[in-house]
Amino acid sequence: MTDRDFLDELVDERTARSPGFPAMVEAAERRRELLGALAERRREGEQSQTAVAAAMNSSQSSIARLETSATDARMSTLDRYARVLGYRLQYHLIPEAEAGPAVVVHGAEARPDQRETA
Repeated sequence: MTDRDFLDELVDERTARSPGFPAMVEAAERRRELLGALAERRREGEQSQTAVAAAMNSSQSSIARLETSATDARMSTLDRYARVLGYRLQYHLIPEAEAGPAVVVHGAEARPDQRETA
């Protein structure tokens, strides 16, 4: 059995108050994974936050917040961010029991753990 820590206790406490809490945490983790993948693409393309922000008609600080938090970003913002990087976001509805990785990156720049598998 693994040792439980403060975070485990906090999740248990919040779940007791709101049974939907674990699903909210999972959704935040998926958003964070997507934002992390976008930030990684930006860095690999050697684009600055300032350049991406300018192309999006936004500010560098907005891009920094987007990349470093589990913010509940608007889908239109994520679409614009991906487009500036030369990508397109696609959405798929997948039965919960069949769900795989939250983020799959297509193309030569994809890390092995993010590539689409057949």
